[in-house]
Amino acid sequence: MRIAARSAPDTVAHPTTKAPRYRCGISKVCPEKHFAFKIASGAANVVGPKICVDDNILMSGVKNNVGRGINTALVNGKTGALIETTYHDLWGGEVGPFIEFLKKIPDGTIVLMATYDDGATKLNDDARKRIAELGSSLISVLAFRDNWVFVGGKGIKTKSPFEQHIKNNKDTNKYEGWPEVVEMEGCIPQKINE
Repeated sequence: MRIAARSAPDTVAHPTTKAPRYRCGISKVCPEKHFAFKIASGAANVVGPKICVDDNILMSGVKNNVGRGINTALVNGKTGALIETTYHDLWGGEVGPFIEFLKKIPDGTIVLMATYDDGATKLNDDARKRIAELGSSLISVLAFRDNWVFVGGKGIKTKSPFEQHIKNNKDTNKYEGWPEVVEMEGCIPQKINE
């Protein structure tokens, strides 16, 4: 007696439902002549902020280049190349070096800022005015331990659409003494004209 070989059941390849991955892990594709970005403020005084532009992590706790205060990444508005990263301690430090830093930002530079721990205690009117000139509309209300993220530019003629702020409020804070993390993503237009 012959036994027929059993044929394997038909196998159907199922496509994976893995979500597409875009630059910096944002949820959409940026149009041509735009830079993808994702930015997050710090979490309390424990986890530092994170700044990513065009799939390059510019600042993070892992890179060990963040600190208490306002963390800033400067990016070339034409090429997307990193110019500089820095942070200024505006709780225990002085505001003077921060103002000098803001004065020296070249026109056409994309400026990304994120708070960590406290970025407002030492802010004065001069520093706030200079950040407002970069396109911020919320810097005037930034207060002790508020979380804030902002993307603007030197030479910008309008208010930036890329800014978020959460007040430090003991009744609504996610962490004891600090509000929740602020995260923002989007597409920054490349500076084409000089």
